[in-house]
Amino acid sequence: MKKSNLLIIIQSLRPYQWIKNLILFTSIIFNGKLFEGSYFLITLAGFIIFCALSSASYLFNDIIDLRFDKLHPIKKMRPLAAGILPLSKAAEISFILAFFGLISSLFLSPGFFLIAVSFITLHILYSLFLKKHAILDILGISFSFILRAYAGEMITSYHLPFWLFLTILFVALFVASTKRHAELLREGTATRPALFQYRDKLLDSYTSMFGSASIIAYSLFAFVEEPPQFNAPFKDFLISFLPQALSRKWMIITIPFVLYGLMRYAQLSYKGTNAEQPEKIITKDLPLIVSILIWGLTIIVILYIL
Repeated sequence: MKKSNLLIIIQSLRPYQWIKNLILFTSIIFNGKLFEGSYFLITLAGFIIFCALSSASYLFNDIIDLRFDKLHPIKKMRPLAAGILPLSKAAEISFILAFFGLISSLFLSPGFFLIAVSFITLHILYSLFLKKHAILDILGISFSFILRAYAGEMITSYHLPFWLFLTILFVALFVASTKRHAELLREGTATRPALFQYRDKLLDSYTSMFGSASIIAYSLFAFVEEPPQFNAPFKDFLISFLPQALSRKWMIITIPFVLYGLMRYAQLSYKGTNAEQPEKIITKDLPLIVSILIWGLTIIVILYIL
């Protein structure tokens, strides 16, 4: 295969959107198992499988949306919409990725296989039906994130804390609402049928509601949930010299980073900066990247060092 053809195929798989599948790692991160080889490797395998399933669904969606994508100022440059990837080839690649992704998921666990089937089924339903209807389209996007979180639980048997699970749900709803708001303002209703059923103020209210719910849910997680119990490097030191430190709710100090991250994301979305492509906002805006990194490092310190 020529290199140019390979690059076209890779571009059509949207690898920049694989960042969403990192949610599978939340189960081992928040249960203190990130640095245990067996749990990390099985979660990495699940991550790769979900990347294959995601790309299969993206190609399927591009096939269904071909007529609308040709009218879209950004999506018209995708290989299929631009006419540089044949429709038959796109369908073939989508089927192969979905088939091998589902077969591979069987080798991890039956529960993970069921989640994988649910994930690809949801994306098919989204492409064919859900995205054409207001509210259902936002819920469809959000539930795909929930299934990713469940997938991480299934392959490790470690459950996410309840309030963290709700945080993932509300953040997904928040991101989906800002995405639809940006599409409505930028392209109007020409490129997505569901946008006919939305109004600017309605999506503003969704964004406000789900942003607030995200902050409340994460704050409750930070206050209520106890960190996993294991022998961290400084635990003996703290027991000997500062025992009261172990009883403090250290996770609370991560709340400001989450608050800033949501506010910064909303600011960029309403400015129209890559608002239709959330993964590009997260990976290109330096202040947002810094806040996410500091939040992540703080979580690691609290869970694995203190």
